[in-house]
Amino acid sequence: MKTIVPALAVFAIALFTSCKKENSVPVSLTASDVSDMYTETGLPVQTPKTHFVDANIGGYLEALPAHYANHPKKNFPLIIFLNGSGSLGDGSKSALTVEDNIAIPYLIAHGKFPANFTVNGFKYQFIVLTPQFKAWPVAENVNDMINYAIKTYRIDRSRIYICGLSMGGGTTWDYASAYGNRVAAVVPICGASAPTMAKAHAIANDDLPVWAFHNSGDPTVPSWYSIDYVKDINSYDPPIHAKLTLFQATVHDAWSKATNPSYKENNVNIYEWMLRHRK
Repeated sequence: MKTIVPALAVFAIALFTSCKKENSVPVSLTASDVSDMYTETGLPVQTPKTHFVDANIGGYLEALPAHYANHPKKNFPLIIFLNGSGSLGDGSKSALTVEDNIAIPYLIAHGKFPANFTVNGFKYQFIVLTPQFKAWPVAENVNDMINYAIKTYRIDRSRIYICGLSMGGGTTWDYASAYGNRVAAVVPICGASAPTMAKAHAIANDDLPVWAFHNSGDPTVPSWYSIDYVKDINSYDPPIHAKLTLFQATVHDAWSKATNPSYKENNVNIYEWMLRHRK
């Protein structure tokens, strides 16, 4: 590693002139990160955890890289996944069984979530935490989950991402407008949060990358929520413009397609897109 460290340092310094959050090479890497890079050979392992996080979170699903314990000095990107209202519960193990029925937790539970994601030639593995809320969550609940994750797991704090659907998608929007300077990117899917110019301004002001999804004929949450959020954010001309994918469908479920690792735009899925952004 003695020959790698100086080269890495010079290379990183040269890259500071490019965009902070989206670079051709991940500038947050340190020499120790490079020495601990590995290709994961097993699929992530998801486990229900009953634990008091705050008054609205009594448990969560924990998904860790298969060999997480074998790399005690490595920090991992974090996805906080926020489910819909059909997954509300008290966080007990029996209640948590509804958390892995759809989207990212479902993919992990059924062995369909890749062990590795390759971006800029480097392989990454995610920690994915899916909190179970007792009632409709607010931004502070998500912030409590992030604080808990940082204390409990080895998290790369420059690569914390929020993704949510329906109720959770709305909370993703609300979190982005309240704590957007804390996370690297967000993916709200058919988010049940009415847009306002104040929220859009806050997200744009934090230069927070957004990739939103919605079905054009969603009968549950109107698609104009996502359309207007993205339009209003971009009206402030942020360095990275918010992105919207509007599927031509008349059902609520935009998440199955959006979270599927095989769904790509410009040859990038949402996970690879997330990893292109860092704080």
